Amino acid sequence: MLDVMTDVGPDWPEDTDWTALADRAVRAALALAQTTDARLIDARLQVEVSVKLSDDGEVRQLNAAYRGKDKPTNVLSFPMVQPDLIEALANTDDGEALLGDIILARETCAREASERGISLESHATHLIVHGTLHLIGHDHEDDVQAETMEAIEIRALETLGLADPYGDRERGDARPIDETGT
Repeated sequence: MLDVMTDVGPDWPEDTDWTALADRAVRAALALAQTTDARLIDARLQVEVSVKLSDDGEVRQLNAAYRGKDKPTNVLSFPMVQPDLIEALANTDDGEALLGDIILARETCAREASERGISLESHATHLIVHGTLHLIGHDHEDDVQAETMEAIEIRALETLGLADPYGDRERGDARPIDETGT
């Protein structure tokens, strides 16, 4: 059973149900990632993902402490399970596991959403999908990994009614998620 725990900071707009948004985003990412990861959604095991909607100050501190980059970024992910052990989690029938933590920086997310002409909710959804994929071992260190991860993100967002966040590749209008250092 999947449980998405959400901590919403005071500066995030109150007119959005951020808890429901985070839950939908995490579930969409897991459902489309791989067969094994999709099983985590309905596993007997209690699987938890923590999503914190914070601010640039906190994310900057975490980025400096854990990545050596003294600047805010849009999203950080902190996996708690090694990718090669995730399949074993899906096959267990007791206990609980924390997949990891995802944290978003409101000011950076809001600025990026404005620059892209999309809502903060749409951008945050994308970043939570992106962060969830990091929790289960996906990365974008090379072109092949990036293309695989982006394809999953695009499909997951499509199931949520959101457009391709990377733009029109045919015209060369792709917009990387990582422009702030994630």
